Amino acid sequence: MPHGAAVAESRAAAVRTVTKTRNQFAAFVDEASERFAVPVNWIGSVINIESAGDVHARSARGALGLMQIMPATWGELRERYNLGNDPYDPHNNILAGTAYLRELLDRYGSPGVFAAYNAGPSRYEEHLAGGSLPDETRAYVAKLASLLAIELPPRWPSSGQSAAAATLFVTRSGLMKTRVRLPALMPSGGVTTAISAPDVSPMVPRPIGVFVPRSDAGVSQ
Repeated sequence: MPHGAAVAESRAAAVRTVTKTRNQFAAFVDEASERFAVPVNWIGSVINIESAGDVHARSARGALGLMQIMPATWGELRERYNLGNDPYDPHNNILAGTAYLRELLDRYGSPGVFAAYNAGPSRYEEHLAGGSLPDETRAYVAKLASLLAIELPPRWPSSGQSAAAATLFVTRSGLMKTRVRLPALMPSGGVTTAISAPDVSPMVPRPIGVFVPRSDAGVSQ
């Protein structure tokens, strides 16, 4: 099989797996997508990569459930959005993880949202200031970009490339030049307008809190 065809088939198989995982929790994914204006395929892809649909997943660093949320972050999300007490409950976990994606998207845009979700906001802030990102985070973002058909910036750093040689995605100052109005996060009774994947690509930062990083050292898993 030609390389191009093999790559296409591999991606198609991955998408089928994501769809199967997403369908297991379709009602919760749809609710979270509508409430926080995050595309359903984003939510399903993150669930698949983070936990492969394992409701009881717990990483070595302590990340919890389907969307692998760190305990301290879960605590803030639970309080803010009036979620239940069990972080492993699929409904609670999907709502919390999607709310977190929304906040990171509003602050960092796409695809920076995924790097911050994996490495933690603090580590991504260090990257924006010229630091490097873990290889695992680069691979994580590349995998999501492939699944979601998101084009990565031309200066995407390869493994081992120095921070001085390339900064992943765009800087905050660059993002601010293309500021657009974004829907605000809503409390549990509110609903935001759903958006499609192409609509979120140019999202830019907002001066809001993003909870605690998933790991001070970088990735959580």
